[in-house]
Parts: sequence; C-alpha cells; structure tokens
Amino acid sequence: MSPSTTTALAPSTDRPRAEPTAGQRAVPCQRGGRPMMSVDTCRLFRAEFPALADRASALRRMVTGHLREWRLGALVDSAVLATNELFANAVEHGSSGPADTVTITVSLQNRGHELRVEVADGSPVVPRIREAAPTAESGRGLAIVDGLAGDWGTEPPDPGRVGKKVWFTLPLESVESLS
Repeated sequence: MSPSTTTALAPSTDRPRAEPTAGQRAVPCQRGGRPMMSVDTCRLFRAEFPALADRASALRRMVTGHLREWRLGALVDSAVLATNELFANAVEHGSSGPADTVTITVSLQNRGHELRVEVADGSPVVPRIREAAPTAESGRGLAIVDGLAGDWGTEPPDPGRVGKKVWFTLPLESVESLS
C-alpha cells in the first residue's frame, strides 16, 4: 500500500530528484556520466501514512528507495530500522485510531553532513526510553533509536498542527557514501 500523500523537492513524480539550490551546481560523476548533485544540495521528502501498523512495510520501502536514489545506501539499514521504530511508536502510542495519520519527513541537513528523519503524530505525549524486561516483546524502540542515531529528540508540531515530532539524525561519514 502506498502513503496517502507524498511531497518531495522535485517535479511531480513519485521519486524525489534533487534540484540545485541557489549557488549550487551539478558535479560530474565518474560513473556512467550521470551528473551527481553537490552534497550541499537540499534534499527532502515528506509522506503522510495512515496510523496503521500494516503501513510499516510501505514506509520501509519508501525510505529505502529515497536513500538509494540519494546515493546513501550505507545509511539504509540504520535509517530504516530507526524510522520503523518511531513509526511503530507513533501508531501505538501517538494515535487515537485508524483515521489518524503519521507524517514522515526525511532530509539532508547541515549542508549535507547529516540525514534527519522526523516522525510526527497527533499526540502531545513526549516519548521516553524505558527499560524493557528481558522477556518483553516490546519497549525497546527508543533504545534502538538511541543506539543507532547520532542524536535524537522531540519538538513541537509544525504551526497549525497538534501533537509532536520525534526526530533522529545520522551523520554522513564522507562524500564517498553518496556515490
């Protein structure tokens, strides 16, 4: 199943294409002659999903596809796992029913030096890390995010919205990870 709404910095397509921002230009790529965008180029996609657990697989495919399109394959495993954990928390703890939505925003920040993922839901309750019993089947989501992410936290919702945003960042080790 696909998300109900997708926004990207690109012409109207279902996959984002990075466009140069002011003062940026495409840098030739050594492989196949395709131009590669400068790491300073802003890249962003946003998708809104119904707050349903069965939408997690579509979310994982979408994040994977965008990161590969952005040539960030080295970050896929960590980014997808952490995003999946935040989405699961938003569905379980941040929604009041199946009519609610969860908004996922993935972007390059800090002049292309880190990946930032935000998961917004309609609940104002701020999540907290808890210690799960060794035999517990749940309760480790934020501990997983904390272990994978360079940083994470919460923010108020966008203006005009209710709830909160939970975010994490992953540093980009080098420009080579983009090619």
